[in-house]
Amino acid sequence: MKWLKDLTPYIVILVFVLLIRTFIVTPIKVHGQSMYDTLEGNEIMLLYKFSDIKRFDIVVANLIQDGKKVDTLIKRVYGLPGEKIKCENGLIYVNDKKIEDTYAFGKTEDFDEIVLLDDEYFVLGDNRQVSLDSHVFGPIKKKDMEGVTNFVLWPFSKFGKVE
Repeated sequence: MKWLKDLTPYIVILVFVLLIRTFIVTPIKVHGQSMYDTLEGNEIMLLYKFSDIKRFDIVVANLIQDGKKVDTLIKRVYGLPGEKIKCENGLIYVNDKKIEDTYAFGKTEDFDEIVLLDDEYFVLGDNRQVSLDSHVFGPIKKKDMEGVTNFVLWPFSKFGKVE
């Protein structure tokens, strides 16, 4: 039984790390160019699983179609639950007020007004010309949000909080 006593600290550390990674924070990898020029493909970031979601936060969300997970997306939040959002002449309006869209890379394609339900978010990629986002597939439900990300771990040249 001495071996069990010797292994106990390692088992405790392993369980602790697994619990943190599963329920609090985990690394994620950016795929593609939909968030350029804020993020680029292959960057490693931290995903915070317990965080309030605010306008302009970068989120990780699951794209669900026909009840099945199709993809995991990294996008920026523009519309919050209960709001109205539309784009006219490349300008985004939330609740009929134009918002300053300092993150857009390229022209935003117009879309008709959408009224978000109490559990829905409207997300857009920063690189509007290539992004598959809510203007294409519609709002994302709260239950399909994995969390918020704003900290780059890799490459070290970009290490730190995303501005």
